[in-house]
Amino acid sequence: MPRNSPGTGSRGRIPGVRGATVWPAALVLAASLLASGCTTDFLTQSPPPPAKPVIHRKAASSEALADDFAVLEKLMTAPPQEQMEIVGTAEQDFDTTPTPSRKLRLALVLGTPDQAGSDLPRAQRMLRELKADPNTSLLPGERALVALELKQIGDYLTLAQENRTLQAEAARAGQVAILQRRLGGAAEENESLKRQLGEARAKLAAIANIEKSLNERKPGRPK
Repeated sequence: MPRNSPGTGSRGRIPGVRGATVWPAALVLAASLLASGCTTDFLTQSPPPPAKPVIHRKAASSEALADDFAVLEKLMTAPPQEQMEIVGTAEQDFDTTPTPSRKLRLALVLGTPDQAGSDLPRAQRMLRELKADPNTSLLPGERALVALELKQIGDYLTLAQENRTLQAEAARAGQVAILQRRLGGAAEENESLKRQLGEARAKLAAIANIEKSLNERKPGRPK
């Protein structure tokens, strides 16, 4: 039997071809695919998309509320002219980008009593709109602030109305008191006039009686 027969030749050599090497089947397949321009899903798979940033809603809510309260603190301590500027800035920000958060800040600014640009009825309407919108993007802390601010503004407006009512009643009571004093004075004047009239009548009666008596005493007057 020849030394280099097919069944017993050197492993990995092609019979009759000096120096030829038989590569493993997997390497041959991969090389042929690459050469032909065909690639597998493994080779052509695009990189995964970048992970979305994780939003910590509690932290974001706390930061948003801190910014709102900083604006309100500045508003309450500012002079009237600066208060109007703060209100104007909040109004312009909301007009430029009418997001729920900016709407809330404008409502908070307008809903601050005793400042130059306060408008509590408008702030109440805006807060009610935010509360009634099921699709609003407000954070949980902002939603809680909407509910709290609505209650405070409602209580303030109720008290303001009660104060106006009491002032009106006090004014009416004062007018009544003035009228009563005037009526009392008029009654006293009437009594004084009555006394004066009675005294004048008494004097006239006395004079009349005196004159009558004198006439009766004249001589030659028939009796």
